[in-house]
Amino acid sequence: MPRVLGKLTGRRVATAKPRGKRRATVFSDGGNLWLQVSLGESGNVRKSWTFRYAINGKQRVMGLGSVNTFSLAEARERARALRQQLADGHDPLELREAARQAKLAEAAKTMTFEQCTRMYLDLHADGWSAEHSRQWNSSVRLYVLPQIGDVPVRDIDQAAVMKIVEPLWQMKRVTASRVRARVEAILDYATAHRFREGDNPARILSALPTKAKPVQHLAALPWQEMPVFMSELRALQSVPARCAEFLILTAARSGEAIGATWDEIDLKAKTWTVPAARMKARAEHRVPLSASAVELLSSLTRTGPLVFGGTKVLQETALRRMVLAKLRPGAKARRSTITTHGMRAAFKTWASDSTNYARDIVEVALAHKRGGKVEQSYERGDLFEKRRRLMEAWSKFCAEGAPAASVVQMRGARHA
Repeated sequence: MPRVLGKLTGRRVATAKPRGKRRATVFSDGGNLWLQVSLGESGNVRKSWTFRYAINGKQRVMGLGSVNTFSLAEARERARALRQQLADGHDPLELREAARQAKLAEAAKTMTFEQCTRMYLDLHADGWSAEHSRQWNSSVRLYVLPQIGDVPVRDIDQAAVMKIVEPLWQMKRVTASRVRARVEAILDYATAHRFREGDNPARILSALPTKAKPVQHLAALPWQEMPVFMSELRALQSVPARCAEFLILTAARSGEAIGATWDEIDLKAKTWTVPAARMKARAEHRVPLSASAVELLSSLTRTGPLVFGGTKVLQETALRRMVLAKLRPGAKARRSTITTHGMRAAFKTWASDSTNYARDIVEVALAHKRGGKVEQSYERGDLFEKRRRLMEAWSKFCAEGAPAASVVQMRGARHA
C-alpha cells in the first residue's frame, strides 16, 4: 500500500484537541510527521510537531518545534529532509546531537574566562548575599580578569594561575587563597559546560607554601576608650559619621549598616530587621534599637530608601578614611589603624569583661550562630528582649562610660 502523505489540513491543525478525557493525543500527517496535542495544567491546549521513526526496530521520537513557530507546510518540509537522512542510512537524532556538539566545540574555542565568570556569577546571583557577591566580583575583577580575562578558558594552564596567585600568596595569604578557589570554581564550571577539558589548573595548593603567617585580627579600639571615641565621633557632622555611630550602637557589620533601608526600621517598636539576603549567615536578624540609636535615626533627613545614602560613598574604606582616620587625639595615633569591623570586637570584649550577660546573648547580638547543627535545630528563639537590655547597657556605656567600681564579676551569674 502506498504511503499516504498530507492527511492534515490547516483547519484540522487549528482546531485539534485531545480526544475524550485524554491529556494528550497525536494526529498523523503521514510520512513520519505527527501533530502532538496536549492539555497544560491551566487547561490551555499546546501543540507541537514530532518526527517518529524506527531504527533497528527501536522507536524514536524527535521534536520539530511548536505549531506557533512552524506552519504545517514548514513542518512537512522539515519531515521531508529527515526522511532523506533516513534513506541515506543516518539517524536524524544522532545527526542533530553531532551538530550540537560541533557548535559547543566551536564556542569553546572562543569562550573566555571573563565570559565564564559572568555566566557563573549570574547562576549564583540569587543564592548569594549582596556582600558575598560584591567580594567575589571585586577580587576576580581586581586580581584575575586583568591577566586572563580575555584568554579562552581551554587555554588556561597552571602557569597562568600561578602568575596570579603566587605574588598574592606572599603578601595576602587569605586573599590569595580565596582568589585561587574562585578561579578553580569558574574553571570547574567551564569544564561542566565542555568549554575546556582535563584537570583543573587552579588546584595548585601543593605548589604553594603551607606554613601560614600568624593570624592578624582586624584592629579594634580598646573598649575602655569607647566613651571618649563616641564623643569625638558625634562631633563630626557627616553622614558617614552617623553611619559609624549607628553600627557601633547596634554592633552590626559595616555592610549591614551601610545598606540599611528605612523600610527595615520600625522606630515605634525600636527594631531594625535585617533581611536574610543582606546577612552573612543568610538568616533574618532582628536588632533591638537602644534609645540612643532611635534618637540618631530620628535626627536623620530621609532622602531616599537608604538610611545613610549612597553605598558608593559609604564603603568600609570610606568610613575609615572619612571618620576613623580623623579621630587621632594626642598620643592615640594608633587609632588610625582601627576598622569598623573591629568595633564589634570592642563590643564583645566589653560584654565579656565588664558585664554578666550570658555568652549566648552576646553571640546572637553579633548575629553569630550558636553551637552545632543539632543545638541550632532545637534553639529557635533569638533572645530578643534580653538583647534589648544588653544593647541599652552598651549604649549607656558608650555615652557615659562606667566607673571601675561598677564592674562586678560574679562567678556563674547570668542575666535573665
